[in-house]
Amino acid sequence: MMDETSETGTDPLVARARAAARGAYAPYSGFSVGCAVEAADGTVAVGANMENACYRLGVCAEQSALSAAAQAFGLGRVARVAVAGGRLGPDGELAGEMVVTPCGGCRQALLEAAHVAGADIEIVSASGDGRAVERRRISELLPAGFGPANLKDADG
Repeated sequence: MMDETSETGTDPLVARARAAARGAYAPYSGFSVGCAVEAADGTVAVGANMENACYRLGVCAEQSALSAAAQAFGLGRVARVAVAGGRLGPDGELAGEMVVTPCGGCRQALLEAAHVAGADIEIVSASGDGRAVERRRISELLPAGFGPANLKDADG
């Protein structure tokens, strides 16, 4: 489901994700991503992508924010997640018109958090400038996902 908004009407969680992106460490790609995870009570934890010269050791914003959320209020309380990304302009503001959605690995991590929370959490994906926004449930982003219930037949 697509929801176009103006900068002044941006969801506060998107604003937090955009602010987090300004703290990203992205010297190799030049693409800064921020993520904000909101608990049911409105508490928010944020994270940003962190690149590394050994590319595969980088950390996505969603993973960073989920880790912060686990420490701040626990994954069982996750209600919504916002992701925004783009390039940082010379003024330090986040820019970009394309909506940023979580990568496949992050979708899996978000699905795990949703299973822990017992909810089909909302994922709000935004462009760098915050003007384009898409809202989906994690079940839409990762249909037929593999979660904890899939391990019921494991030994142990």
